[in-house]
Amino acid sequence: RECASRANIPLEQFELFEINEAFSSVPLMAIKELGINPELVNEQDAPLDLAVESDETLFRLLQRRNLRISYRRSVEQPLKEIFAGKEFEPLRKQFDSIHAQFRNSRLFVATHMHAGDGNVHTNIPVHSNDYYMLQEAESVVDRIMAIAESLGGVISGEHGIGITKIQYLDSDSIKVFGDYKKRVDPEHRFNPSKLLVKDTLSSAYTPSLRLLEQEAIILEASELGELNKEVKDCLRCGKCKNVCNTHVPRANLLYSPRDKILSTGLIIEAFLYEEQTRRGLSIRHFDEMNDVADHCTVCHKCLNPCPVNIDFGDVSIQMRNLLKANGKKNSSLGTQVSIAYLNLTDPRAIRLMRKSLIGWGYNIQRLANHWYRKIVPAHKEKIPAATTGKMALTTQVVHFVKKPMPSNVPRQTTRELLALEDDRTVPIIRDPEKQSDESESIFYFPGCGSERLFSQVALATIAMLYDLGVQTILPPGYLCCGYPQTSSGDEKKGKQISINNQVLFHRVANTLNYMDIKTVLVSCGTCTDQLEKYQFEKIFPGCRLLDIHEYLMEKGVRLKNATDTKYIYHDPCHTPIKTYNVNQVTRQLLQQDVPVSDRCCGEAGTFAIARPDIATQVRYRKQEELHKGVEQLTGEKVARKENVKLLTSCPACQQGLSRYRHETGLNADYIVVELANQLLGDNWQTKYVERIKNNGIEQVLL
Repeated sequence: RECASRANIPLEQFELFEINEAFSSVPLMAIKELGINPELVNEQDAPLDLAVESDETLFRLLQRRNLRISYRRSVEQPLKEIFAGKEFEPLRKQFDSIHAQFRNSRLFVATHMHAGDGNVHTNIPVHSNDYYMLQEAESVVDRIMAIAESLGGVISGEHGIGITKIQYLDSDSIKVFGDYKKRVDPEHRFNPSKLLVKDTLSSAYTPSLRLLEQEAIILEASELGELNKEVKDCLRCGKCKNVCNTHVPRANLLYSPRDKILSTGLIIEAFLYEEQTRRGLSIRHFDEMNDVADHCTVCHKCLNPCPVNIDFGDVSIQMRNLLKANGKKNSSLGTQVSIAYLNLTDPRAIRLMRKSLIGWGYNIQRLANHWYRKIVPAHKEKIPAATTGKMALTTQVVHFVKKPMPSNVPRQTTRELLALEDDRTVPIIRDPEKQSDESESIFYFPGCGSERLFSQVALATIAMLYDLGVQTILPPGYLCCGYPQTSSGDEKKGKQISINNQVLFHRVANTLNYMDIKTVLVSCGTCTDQLEKYQFEKIFPGCRLLDIHEYLMEKGVRLKNATDTKYIYHDPCHTPIKTYNVNQVTRQLLQQDVPVSDRCCGEAGTFAIARPDIATQVRYRKQEELHKGVEQLTGEKVARKENVKLLTSCPACQQGLSRYRHETGLNADYIVVELANQLLGDNWQTKYVERIKNNGIEQVLL
């Protein structure tokens, strides 16, 4: 009121939240005499003499950024001093709430003008859930367009007219444009029915994730609230595209994390709209959500480049859980059988399932691949087709047999080889000749892939630890970490497995309380990710979680004899090597610089079985990287006579990488298995199985 009086401005024209012509003419001294104490600074951020600037108006100083008015110093602090004390605490909180509300509704107008034709672009960020902010922004745009025309400028001229600004064109201009469009596009193939009438904007629909926050009840009922929170902050910058495994531009441009986030927002909007209008939820939306969730390997690589920390791997898992909870999750027969196999704990059931699934099933798939390669030679392979929506069953079968399953899978599990299938005892494996009071004790969790599929991995791990004189404690019976179930959408089952395992490990710790276990070892990256949630430091106090290869590096294990074999290392998406640098570990263990091959192998757990059509796209990109790696080492694109080997540290990746052998000449194996082959001598598996079974196992009753 005082400012308006000193400037001779009618009070009704003095608007606090709008800098208009009247407000800009307020003398600076009027502000000073009120005791607001604005801070004047020059370009060097040094104080200026207020008296020198007394003739300047408030707006000019603000515009030049010479004037700073501190709300906290001049308004908030005096108010809170007046209303000090515990009695006025609710009032002070109300002040903060009001200030936050108005601060969040401030408009920032960015106008971009073309010097030649005056073409004006106006950008005003708004919150779509703030009705008054939207109305104010629209009035600001109206004023800007009127000013642009009054100054002789044009509304648009660079790209033609858009649907948001056509309302500011006169009818004659629209008629000229319409006549031209009829002449060059008589069949209306380009932007049909658009840009011809002024009410185009009224039929436009722009989804807004912020607006969804107001629909809390509906979102809660739809189980979409948490999903909306995960994706609503996306800036659409596209920094996630380069690292995404399913973003293969030559095959499929539609499924980068940014695109999937936009699709997720549209699906949420569709659910919300149908619930608001009582139309009933369309099955089509669930199909679309399945499609978006399927196009993800849950590698979590998109998190690092994201400026707002959106992890679409977590979003995909959340979508799969939502679909599972509503009974709408698409699941292939192969995925169901694979998960059922991992859920088994009975040794007899595991042996039967392994014989039928891995023994007979893999043989049938390799036979189908053999005939496929005869019908479609490698040189006739085309760039993979796009995968929008669910493909036909026949197409899925074709993609499934394109790459052969590995033929070198052992016939028995590690526990079957060592006769350690009893879940009532805790096995302790050690070499009696190397034991002393100083011998180290470690707890080794082999996981399903290293134990039930490629059992040579767990056996090589045990043999290397046995050779080092370490006491290796194994969990009792067959266990899964719970990650495959969680990532496939069965969060309830994944949590149940994780909790049961933690309870069991506490029992193991109590049973072996006389042993000082300071290290928990793993040989699988997904197991590492899941076991990090187990809080092992509370089970075995002071322990650490480490990959077997990191542990062997710490113990000084390395290839002793020079070899002509070169190595390429595939670092899994879920890398188990987290404590040390990958290049450091491979260089010290293998005694040579080992290049790391980029991109996903395409297996990704059950991903290649669930959606072999998408896996084909991922493999297409990976195969290029493998050819580049071989060429870098040998000058040729195909490895010959095992002069180059492909190593990894993930069981699923070993299966996935072995499927490129026909095209690249590369045999895939584990680093620890390669070390055992080189350091423990020929036929080491048979030798160590006999030594361990004869006098190397103690079984403690749990």
